[in-house]
Amino acid sequence: MSVVDEPVKARTAGRATRPAPEDYLGRPWWHRAVLAVAAYAVCLLVFAAFAVAQGANASTLFSTMLNSSVLDWQTLQQTLIRSVPIVLAALACTVPARAGLVNVGGEGQIMIGSVAAIGVGLGLHGRGGLVGWTLIALAGALAGAVWCGICGWLRVRLGASESVTTLFFNFIAADVMLYAIYEVWRDGGAGSLPQTRPLAPEQMLPKIGSLDLTWAVPLTLLVVVVVWFLLTRTGWGFALRVAGGNVEAARRSGLPVRRLLLGSMAAGGLLAGLGGALNLMSVEGALRPGMTASFGYVAFLAAFVGGNKPFAVLGSAVLFSAIANSGNGLQLTEGLPGSTVNVLLGLIVLTTLFVAGRRKEEFA
Repeated sequence: MSVVDEPVKARTAGRATRPAPEDYLGRPWWHRAVLAVAAYAVCLLVFAAFAVAQGANASTLFSTMLNSSVLDWQTLQQTLIRSVPIVLAALACTVPARAGLVNVGGEGQIMIGSVAAIGVGLGLHGRGGLVGWTLIALAGALAGAVWCGICGWLRVRLGASESVTTLFFNFIAADVMLYAIYEVWRDGGAGSLPQTRPLAPEQMLPKIGSLDLTWAVPLTLLVVVVVWFLLTRTGWGFALRVAGGNVEAARRSGLPVRRLLLGSMAAGGLLAGLGGALNLMSVEGALRPGMTASFGYVAFLAAFVGGNKPFAVLGSAVLFSAIANSGNGLQLTEGLPGSTVNVLLGLIVLTTLFVAGRRKEEFA
């Protein structure tokens, strides 16, 4: 054997003895799968124990939750409609996350999108149809983009933490929405229910055939596909990943890091603002206090559980929407507060942290 063959033989031997990814450190892939299933099973058991301690019936607890969220066709449609702003606000966290940024402001961006949408809708004086729907949706999307873009500008120009500014902007957005409800566009006099004047019936999105679903649901699915394509199949998505992985390396390679960071924040706000507009045109019809129902915060958790991957985020957002919707069934059938489901949401997030931590330990 020649001297030249020695390095080749050594490299080949090294490849032959290297453990396969699915059996790294002696742990087969099914070991991690069983661990994950067991962890989530314990999560459900802990929630069941908590609910039973509050007076729920152990034998009907989960059947009640399933029937009031996904098993009944009517409640399944309600779950899907409710998931629209949650999915879009979760994507609003996903896009900046690719650039290494944390957007905690989905709640405020939904509110601002809703305020802009109702303002444009009322300004159109009842004009609906494709033009009216488009203008209302664009108003919400652009308002959300500007709102989150301000936080992005503070990040790239002043070095302000975007997680702090986006969270702080949620409270400002809540005040803006309340001002619109009680002062600018209030419907009725001082003794009436606090809400704005409603959109015209022609400005509400139509239902799909005989279903209760509106066209906001397929539009949201289309947005998920578009976001996935932009993040995984375009140069812009690749540049975001480079900037998020190593800012200094991105600068040295000539990437416009500031523009990428600012653009990712604006794109995230655009998605959340669109969610606010679609929720307004599909369900609400007018602004009311508390109408967002913590959509943005649930969406942030959904983005985390989905690993900031568009299709996984879609699944986790729909799951969280189903859990939130099941609170109605728990309240009516089991006599529990509707907010009880928040305990399950928190347990799911903690379980995801545990499973992710174990996976990192195995591959450390």
